[in-house]
Amino acid sequence: MPEGDTIRRLADRITARFAGQRCLRCETRDPRLVGVDLAGAILLGATSFGKHLLIRFDDARTLRFAGADTTSSGEDASLRIVGRGVLPFEAMAYLQARNFTKVVISSTTFRKTLDQYATPSTGWGGKLELRPRLLASHLVRLGADWRSAEGTAYEATYNAVTGALTGRRSSGGRNTDLGLFAQDDWTLGALVLTGGLRADRAVAGNRSGWEFSGRGGAVLRLDHGLALRGSAYSGIRQPTLNELYRSFTLTAPGIRTNTLANPDLGNERLEGLEAGADLSVGAGLSFSFTLFDNRVRQAIANVTIGQPTVVGGTLVTNRKRLNVTAIHARGLEAGAELKAGAFTFSGSLALTEARVEAGGLAAQLSGRRPAQTPELAASATLGWHPRPGLAVALTLKHVGAQYEDDLETDLLPAATTLDGFVELPLRPGVSLVLRGENLTDKAVLTRNQGGSYDLGAPRTLWAGLRAQIR
Repeated sequence: MPEGDTIRRLADRITARFAGQRCLRCETRDPRLVGVDLAGAILLGATSFGKHLLIRFDDARTLRFAGADTTSSGEDASLRIVGRGVLPFEAMAYLQARNFTKVVISSTTFRKTLDQYATPSTGWGGKLELRPRLLASHLVRLGADWRSAEGTAYEATYNAVTGALTGRRSSGGRNTDLGLFAQDDWTLGALVLTGGLRADRAVAGNRSGWEFSGRGGAVLRLDHGLALRGSAYSGIRQPTLNELYRSFTLTAPGIRTNTLANPDLGNERLEGLEAGADLSVGAGLSFSFTLFDNRVRQAIANVTIGQPTVVGGTLVTNRKRLNVTAIHARGLEAGAELKAGAFTFSGSLALTEARVEAGGLAAQLSGRRPAQTPELAASATLGWHPRPGLAVALTLKHVGAQYEDDLETDLLPAATTLDGFVELPLRPGVSLVLRGENLTDKAVLTRNQGGSYDLGAPRTLWAGLRAQIR
């Protein structure tokens, strides 16, 4: 696992190289984030927190109709102090400020129905880590961290027919977490053993208390470029402020879906196993394989309550955020990279079998796939770099079919898209950059609510100049 210094240097390089540029394609490997698409957002910069890499985006876009504008922005500040004396240490503090706005336009009257005009949020925290030099073969870390997140959503609702203001509302709260941790990396020649324990005092919504987690792992580096690895781990995730406090309604012609917040949500708990291998064949070919089996206990899901009913000619579905018994996911991740002269190839494959385990109000979800979780996701990129400054690349991406909702009624079909990139040098330090997104103009459904659809970006071409100041 990369150390904090490595992650910090990577964050600095990302900021220097990509700050101010627009994200053209977004791919997430976590099944819970498969619906997240940052394409079109501007990368502001990157920072690190411990072993976490955080990338900030500024987003302003219009969805479906004129006036349906969405913006997202933020600022970060952090201070890090490293001591390399008799008792090495690392101390870090950070502050993050965010804001989000969104306007919803009726698809029938084209009038404003919701104005989420401000969603200010603040996150802050810090970490103190000691690295006592006990034995030459051991890297020990002892420390504590603390983090807090606070935010409020301010919204105004409007009559879709007359445009008149019908109400104002606000929702929000605060989450905190105090963590204590200990970790040891033990090097025994070609074998590295890692073990760690953690205790968290989490306060979220109406719940608080201590929870404990741990992890253990091993990496064995053999001859001929082969490395075997395995790990077992557990961890927790607090409910977000959005899940705890913000209720919302989605509407389409003849359809209304109400989703209720739940301040009584408990923490999700992840328990998992992984085993894998990395193989390097010569100087230019490498493979990686990982088998995983994860169970997220008390997983948070939007659960349909009762049966949909027709009210005044509108089909109304009521949902509530609840902790279900568990989501069990297991599968395979594989990757390959090849460098042959001026040509490069990289590919990835993820096969995920996931099922919900639930009872009580959520019993109807038991045995179903979690919403927005495809069984298959794959990508492949072929590049050509004949000389410095000249580059051509094509990326093929496939996402398997998935369901939009918890009851597996609204299907998002599988989609395969092709993206392209060309960089041509014009003079020293100046190059022409051409980018193409969805070159085959594939119609990709990104939302399906009872037959009301949103489509992903059509064929989009970008052209620009890149200048490097040395």
